[in-house]
Amino acid sequence: MKRIDDKTALDLLANADLAELGRLAESVRKELHPDDITTFIVDRNINYTNACWVDCKFCAFYRHEKDENAYILSLDEIDAKIDELISVGGTQILFQGGVHPKLKIEWYEELVRHISKKYPQITIHGFSANEIEYISRLSRISLKEVLVRLKDAGLYSIPGAGAEILSDRVRKLIAPKKLMSAKWLEVHETAHKIGMKSTATMMFGTLENDEDITQHLRVLRELQDRTGGFRAFICWSFQSSGTALIKEFPQIKKQSPARYLRILALARIYLDNFKNIQSSWVTQGSAIGQLALRFGANDLGSTMLEENVVSAAGTSYQMSQNEMIRLIRELGLKPAKRNTNYDILEKF
Repeated sequence: MKRIDDKTALDLLANADLAELGRLAESVRKELHPDDITTFIVDRNINYTNACWVDCKFCAFYRHEKDENAYILSLDEIDAKIDELISVGGTQILFQGGVHPKLKIEWYEELVRHISKKYPQITIHGFSANEIEYISRLSRISLKEVLVRLKDAGLYSIPGAGAEILSDRVRKLIAPKKLMSAKWLEVHETAHKIGMKSTATMMFGTLENDEDITQHLRVLRELQDRTGGFRAFICWSFQSSGTALIKEFPQIKKQSPARYLRILALARIYLDNFKNIQSSWVTQGSAIGQLALRFGANDLGSTMLEENVVSAAGTSYQMSQNEMIRLIRELGLKPAKRNTNYDILEKF
């Protein structure tokens, strides 16, 4: 399929028949994945700390460092979580935390090195662009040095967390202390340049418009053209319960499943240089998560043994490996378990 421009993307987003948009996205998926293999991963989110100074208005998970229920997990607590993951056949941990005001590069190096030595079979996919940039500032070293030191300690790749919408107009409203768009992109480009892959994400449903969504997709596609460093794209809708943002902007409305599928399908069509698009059943539930596989997604994401950030905002879904296999098979697709690199580990 020929690459589409922003004008076409905006027209599709606003005017295309949803079923037809799904068919277009499905045709792109089939071009990239003609064997119909649809993947998932068994992993665990480990939120090593909930202490954070950034005060994102859309987040219900974070606490200030001196709050009574703020925490930093000990190595023993982290080990126990990894042991449980290994017992169910897991292969990856996703490390995410608040942007802790006092943790420097040495703390992160010790953490990553400990895990990579004790659990060499586990892939460490961790630390958002916001965490990495703040480690750089607090430790007074460059972004490249942070990433090189973490890579040497055993960090395999970085997630796309913290992207939200890559429009500074929106970012200044929903998270004014957070990285602006250019810096988020710089962190990922720096990672790609040292041979570290990453994922890209988008959270929609706050104060963005269709032009902001298209801009977000454009800057991701442009960076992917330069580096080829993104493994996958994942989008999800804002989960508002308990957040300061919904109190400040009560006009924000819950996003419909149709809106999610429309944006997902557009992403599959627009991001022609991304091989993998992931379904977000964690925010949408299993039924829409399954339907996403007919709107361009080729990956059902993680069984997610543990999830704390989205659930803190009032949304909590669970899915087992067997259920993922069933949902994929029901669509006539071929389920397969993968690793972080999208290598197939087992077909079902």
